[in-house]
Amino acid sequence: MPALIDNCGMQPIPLDAALWNWGSTTATTVQHLGRACTRLQQAGDSTPLVAAAGLELLDGTIEADVAVGPERSFHGVFWRGQDAENYESFFVRPHQVGNPDSIQYTPVFNDVSGWQLYHGPGYWNAIDFPLDTWFTIRVVFAGRRAEIHVAGELALVVPELKAEPKRGAIGIFAGGETLHVSAFRYDVAANLTEPAPTEPEPPPGVVPRWSVSDPFAEHELPAALDTAALSARTWTQLEAEPLGLADLARVNGIKDDKNTVFARTRLHSPHAQLLPLDLGFSDRAVVFLNGRRLYRGDDSYRSRDYRFLGSIGYYDTVYLPLAEGDNELVVAVSESFGGWGIQAREAFGEAPEGASPNIRYG
Repeated sequence: MPALIDNCGMQPIPLDAALWNWGSTTATTVQHLGRACTRLQQAGDSTPLVAAAGLELLDGTIEADVAVGPERSFHGVFWRGQDAENYESFFVRPHQVGNPDSIQYTPVFNDVSGWQLYHGPGYWNAIDFPLDTWFTIRVVFAGRRAEIHVAGELALVVPELKAEPKRGAIGIFAGGETLHVSAFRYDVAANLTEPAPTEPEPPPGVVPRWSVSDPFAEHELPAALDTAALSARTWTQLEAEPLGLADLARVNGIKDDKNTVFARTRLHSPHAQLLPLDLGFSDRAVVFLNGRRLYRGDDSYRSRDYRFLGSIGYYDTVYLPLAEGDNELVVAVSESFGGWGIQAREAFGEAPEGASPNIRYG
């Protein structure tokens, strides 16, 4: 049996009703695997958050002693909760134990969990955590960084937490039908042990920012774009991350089936050319250049086979017939769940003869 980690200095928060905001989660005191504990049962599509009442941290350490079965679930902890729709989270996937995505760090913006956008090193890891046995999840977070321990082992080093560091709620993330929790602790101290990572260098040709529209229903997407269609929308400037990812949920959530936005940028070309552009999106995208529809793609979860996750990446290349001077690139991006994102970069390795790397984005 894995040992629970040393929790010297941690302050316990008893799992008493008065000390927690249970929301729509049902909490029952039970005996499980030899311990008195609290069984949490999530109601349907309700929020998975169970917050410690009246407690907020900017930096610190949180721990939960949990037991999970092999059923499909997403159980863990959250921190820096601004409300029920904006927080940082970490969870384990018992049905994927030992696989590359057996554990996950992901931010949640406007009630859109970004696990399809944030994947691979720093977000996932292949961890053999125990099932039907008590173990500890421990998260140490300070500034933009976090270190996460599972069952006494350093399981994940998060080089950059994606939300702005703000004081917020802490608590349990009950992402599934049943989670057993025997203890929860916190400390205002945050002792990170790993060195700070090197800031990634933006590759050449990445679209550095997008203008993002207000959301609308996917079925309202027009066959062609004109000035009137674009001017009718309201726009927000969104900076991309160094590698090009723009998390569109930072701007909008999905309300009343309005699950589509326009993301647009201007490309200034020194001459007419056919420019290859690597594109990544989640979940679906329609590409327009100067009002003309050029491409539609679908990378939704399980849209290709039952194992297809829909993780974003530079997997598609679109050839843009650019005119000399300014060109307007607009991508309509639609989201179902798992992450609402867009990224694009010039595909220099695929550039045909005569293509220019001197594209400017505006």
